[in-house]
Amino acid sequence: MTEVKIWQWGLIIASSLVLFFLSPWAKDTNQFFKAVQKKKAPNTFMLMGSLIISWIFAKSITNAANLGLDFGIVGGVAYAGYYLSFAVAGIVIYKMRLHGKYTSIHHFLSSKFGKTAVMVFSILIAFRLFNEVWSNTMVIGSYFGDMGTSPYYWSILVFTGLTLAYVLKGGMSSSIFTDVVQMGLFSVLLAVILFTIFGKDNAISTTTVVNSGIWSFETGLNLLFAALLQSFSYPFHDPVLTDRGFISNPKVTLKSFLWASVLGAICIILFSIIGVYAQSQGMQGQAAVQVGKAFGTIILLVINFIMITSAASTLDSTFSSFSKLLALDLNLGNTLKFGRWSMVAIAVLGTVPVFLHAEILSATTISGTMVIGLTPVFIFWKDKAPKISFHLSVFIGLIFGFLLIFNWFPDNLIFTAGKYANLLWINFWGILCCLIVYMIPTWIKK
Repeated sequence: MTEVKIWQWGLIIASSLVLFFLSPWAKDTNQFFKAVQKKKAPNTFMLMGSLIISWIFAKSITNAANLGLDFGIVGGVAYAGYYLSFAVAGIVIYKMRLHGKYTSIHHFLSSKFGKTAVMVFSILIAFRLFNEVWSNTMVIGSYFGDMGTSPYYWSILVFTGLTLAYVLKGGMSSSIFTDVVQMGLFSVLLAVILFTIFGKDNAISTTTVVNSGIWSFETGLNLLFAALLQSFSYPFHDPVLTDRGFISNPKVTLKSFLWASVLGAICIILFSIIGVYAQSQGMQGQAAVQVGKAFGTIILLVINFIMITSAASTLDSTFSSFSKLLALDLNLGNTLKFGRWSMVAIAVLGTVPVFLHAEILSATTISGTMVIGLTPVFIFWKDKAPKISFHLSVFIGLIFGFLLIFNWFPDNLIFTAGKYANLLWINFWGILCCLIVYMIPTWIKK
């Protein structure tokens, strides 16, 4: 085992043990499922930090760096477009709580569209959470060895087990508390990387970064507009995000979500500068790994630690959200024992795909396009739409998702060129169709 690998293993084990000992122990269901500590809900800073780091997961910062490599700073800005989701969700949830008196997303759906809609929605978000486990742990595994090797598998198993251990202690309380710690670490480590990139001995400047991309559809704007369109539905199928919308008072929640939207986007853009640097140096492959190797062992380990920190945050949030989904939202067992066993179940089931052919599985997971049918459901939450409207819109959204996956969308409806053009226009036409079918039953009733 090389010296770098030893340090990598040390980082995983040491960071996880520290978080385990720091995590609060949940003694009741309010602490475990709602992060209430000493009768106090998380404040603005804690909630904002938790939101940001739970979305800056290993997969997303890897994508940000690679988009910086492909499209320059335009790629980073395009990917940051998804962080409009926080502002959209924050405003909608604030109004739902203030004017509708809803206590959760499931409460809203049950009241307006009935139990069948709740079950359909729960299946969608269960697939989302299931997907989050393996897709993030596989990024961690890639830093320890090639897919299929023993180091790859063992690093994933150890990482998943250690993360599960500390979140079992406190559930949502552990998740939010450790998120704040992880956000602090992420900020420091990102600053170290940027300082190194912009250091005197390295051939990159602010001007180089700003001029590194071309603002055209072919070189990033397709993705930017697709991200902005998806932001009106994407956040509502992510319980990691929406669960945090109902645990503090409405004003604290709104401020946290709005700040998270701005600061989260900035973090993603800053991380994409790693890819911009890789582009300026003519590097190929995975941007973060190549830059880490170019700067030596220390920076490579810093990048590794960022991946570990961000992946752990997403993973612990996934475990706590899945537990809440079964225990509270679906009312299957509001006990600490049930909550903890639910976490164990999703950890085991979510790790199984690691040992299968991941590319095959990725074609069947719920993507941002497949949930565009949620757009009218939440944007027009106050409208008196019949129950069938929910099902028609969600069904049409799923159809457009499959059109994207299997590349069946007609080319004459795609009006831009380049990468992500099909993503943009499938989302555009898909959302338009979802809006129409959602409204049709209301028009007929009138």
